[in-house]
Amino acid sequence: MSVRGQAIYELLRHVRPMVLNSARVVTAQVGELGWTVGSRAVVEVLAEGGPATVPQVADRLFLARQNVQRHVDELVRLGHARTKPNPAHRRSVFVQLTSEGRDTFDRAHARELEVLASLASTCSDQELAIASRVLAALDRDIHAHATR
Repeated sequence: MSVRGQAIYELLRHVRPMVLNSARVVTAQVGELGWTVGSRAVVEVLAEGGPATVPQVADRLFLARQNVQRHVDELVRLGHARTKPNPAHRRSVFVQLTSEGRDTFDRAHARELEVLASLASTCSDQELAIASRVLAALDRDIHAHATR
């Protein structure tokens, strides 16, 4: 048995339920906005990166284009996103947040950050930075294995 492999296994044992529980928390927080965990993720991609096509958003989130399109359609229906022509590709329009969508995201994200600031109180900022680097490296390497 590899000690390193066991250490990573133990780390992932913590990550799996954390992901599920965080999805439950996000669902409760954004449900009142008409969003789901998936649509909230789409909004975040658009808020951080600006207008993008559905395939671009899908690639960023590692989701099927069809799933992202459903989220985009719902966000457009809610008035939180709109589409605009893409000069490079007639059928693949750009999706962008409306001002209402941007404001809604900013308010929701500010609330999230307030809650998150109270978590892991026994960890230093340096420990949190190290944990972030470790999780980013694991995500990168696991994604590489999954796409082989």
